[in-house]
Amino acid sequence: MQTADATRAVAAATSVASSLGLTADDAIVLHDSNALTLRLLPCDVVARVAPVAQPVARFEVELAQRLVEAGCPVAALDPRVEPRVHERDGLMVTLWTYHEPVSCREIPPADYADALGRLHAGMRKLDVPAPHFTDRVEQAQRLVASRDRTPALADADRELLAGTLSSLKRAIGERGGAEQLLHGEPHPGNVLTTRNGLLFVDLETCCRGPVEFDLAHAPEEVGEHYPGVDQDLLRECRILMLAMITTWRWDRGDQLPDGRRLGMEWLGQIRAALA
Repeated sequence: MQTADATRAVAAATSVASSLGLTADDAIVLHDSNALTLRLLPCDVVARVAPVAQPVARFEVELAQRLVEAGCPVAALDPRVEPRVHERDGLMVTLWTYHEPVSCREIPPADYADALGRLHAGMRKLDVPAPHFTDRVEQAQRLVASRDRTPALADADRELLAGTLSSLKRAIGERGGAEQLLHGEPHPGNVLTTRNGLLFVDLETCCRGPVEFDLAHAPEEVGEHYPGVDQDLLRECRILMLAMITTWRWDRGDQLPDGRRLGMEWLGQIRAALA
């Protein structure tokens, strides 16, 4: 978020927490992207704040409750307040349980695969409406096609991304494999190492598709420990995922630190993978 928006988001989060009887005198930014994730102190609650224009917050709250009830490894909403979306100053605020990290070491791939497998098993039991993973691919395609939104993207790189997104979306779809509800972006940044084991956060990216699409976001070694993986499909999903996140880096509104350098680096990786 821009500085002014972040200031407004902090004010909204502390106001909501205070109105619910939680003492929130300070806020620490944990993550800043399309939503701002804060740790409010001293009540020790995680607040996620997003514009009202992003209605996915309600979906995330409802899905989290159902997954927790099913015993899935996901972070839960804070039990001290009603589990719902709170609106304040044009923003949507949700309050979650804070988990103190217990380790900064890399997650063992076998543990990662086990936790993701248990999440997928729980998700298979849920019948909830969710976008298809190809909807997100199409968002990336529209971004690549818009020179106004990606003015710094060179013609050769634009052609590479457009062709990769199109061909792999088609190839994966033509496989006709099993699909289910997915996390959508279960990369290490969305996994917490807690006293209760690994917990997945940020469910707003949930979509439907093959489990290989989720595995494409995890470290490569994780796929070696996940049972029943179609390795050819996983390879295609990895390249597709790389093309998607590379596209976001060329959005003129992208705020990821060092994003443009990463975009250049990932373009090279796409070319190498396709070769």
